[in-house]
Amino acid sequence: MRNPHDIIRRPVVTEQSMNDMAEGKYTFVVDKRANKTEVKKAVEKIFDVKVSKVNTMNMTGKLKRMGRNIGRRPSWKKAVVTLTEDSKAIEFFEGM
Repeated sequence: MRNPHDIIRRPVVTEQSMNDMAEGKYTFVVDKRANKTEVKKAVEKIFDVKVSKVNTMNMTGKLKRMGRNIGRRPSWKKAVVTLTEDSKAIEFFEGM
């Protein structure tokens, strides 16, 4: 298995992701090649919690223009991790 810190890139901090934290759901930007089991093992190892479910989605980069030149932001993969009922909250998100 790869290094867990290479799989989990950074948290997604939006209004919706902050509201989902009350239900035990945490959102992360993950490596595009990572699958659900790798994401589950990486979150369990980094944050010392139990994961019950992982949902992943590929996010397409938005089109951006500078004058007449058209470019695209990079595409990325998002993972929504649901913790078990008896698992504690991730401390990383507590200050937000």
